[in-house]
Amino acid sequence: MQSLPIPHRTLKRLGRHTAPEPESGNADGDGPTSTGTNSTASGEIDRYSAVLDSTLEYARERSYIGPDYGDGMSSTLLQAAPVENRWLNIVVQEVVKRAPIDVRPLLRVEHRRNYKGAALFSMANLNYHQLRDSHDATVAEFDPLGEAERLADWLVEERCSGYSGFCGGHRHEIQHFHTKGVPNDADIVSTAYAVKALLRAARAGVVGDEYATLARTATWFLVDDLNYREVPEGAKIDYHMNHPDDSYTLNSAALGAEMLLDIYDYFGDEDCLDRATKILDHVAAHQTDLGGWPYRIPADASHLSMDSHHNGFIIESFQRYRDVVGSDRYAETLESALSFYRNELFEPDGAPNFDEQNAYPRDIHASTQGILVFTREGEFDRAMRIVDWVLEHMQVRRGQFYYRAYKYHTKRVTLMRWCQAWMAYAVSELLVEYTRQ
Repeated sequence: MQSLPIPHRTLKRLGRHTAPEPESGNADGDGPTSTGTNSTASGEIDRYSAVLDSTLEYARERSYIGPDYGDGMSSTLLQAAPVENRWLNIVVQEVVKRAPIDVRPLLRVEHRRNYKGAALFSMANLNYHQLRDSHDATVAEFDPLGEAERLADWLVEERCSGYSGFCGGHRHEIQHFHTKGVPNDADIVSTAYAVKALLRAARAGVVGDEYATLARTATWFLVDDLNYREVPEGAKIDYHMNHPDDSYTLNSAALGAEMLLDIYDYFGDEDCLDRATKILDHVAAHQTDLGGWPYRIPADASHLSMDSHHNGFIIESFQRYRDVVGSDRYAETLESALSFYRNELFEPDGAPNFDEQNAYPRDIHASTQGILVFTREGEFDRAMRIVDWVLEHMQVRRGQFYYRAYKYHTKRVTLMRWCQAWMAYAVSELLVEYTRQ
């Protein structure tokens, strides 16, 4: 493990906050549930444990390196082009993203380790270790704590430089309509999951306290670099440094608030709780009458409507507030959001809908986010139905998953972060929470 310098900027340290257990149940009558008899539940747990094992094995064998959702700019053919052209960049990037088949081999797109994916894999490995310790019969053929530590080290080594505090990003070029993002561009979503991973690793004793201290400085990145500002309905932050000024991304703001809650939960920083509350106040104020949120405000600023996994991000952030703070401040917001999420964004058999108007494409990221949301809510039957749907419809072979199922075809590509990391993290969280009951 590398030695980290302690940041020079002073942070007030308060006592660790311990939240009371949240009350269970919800307005739809879907409180915490089991899967039936103990023997049936045990069989499901064994089956899902095997899924987690093989999913991690797939990633581990490839050093957590693979194709990613928006990696078209990593085409070596595009990089060899004699001219730099924004529209050519956009065409190549979007063809790689949207073509019905995987054209990455044709365009020689380089594979790499994704920053957010590494954070998810680190946490999945920590969960795997916890599950192994709680089941004496489970014997790992690898060292999950060692994997988690190495991934945490990598998150620190590959963090973005030149910012006010700890932060991370996709680490590859992204062509936006108005500008081009470079590998050192940091964003709040990647940063939030890296912070969560480092704090969990430090709490588990896998890494030293200096990793948590470094993660704590992400507050400065959020406040200074992402322009935290108070507005009449609460507070706002930018998604990343290249975000257009004429719109606002709600789900990334919610994840920024969740990051502040994670730091508050670890260190007890009251400023973090205050800022998280104001950011979530603003997000709650823009909830639609249906119960969901558009990707951006104004809603017509994005081609995305109230899509599934981004709404799941927002819901999980409100769940985190409830569980850390022990407050019903957003109870009505959550009740309405969960009703919309259950009834409009998922089918009874666990299939995810893309948004409130379209069933297709059915995206594995929507599935994994649903597993997380319903696990947080204690609705284990719902979470397990989603896992079963994924295993039946999106699994290529044991431990490997496809990206999207369209109405008449399936996008047959396995994205290391989008498919594997999210599946490993979601299933591991489900297993950990279910075995606690």
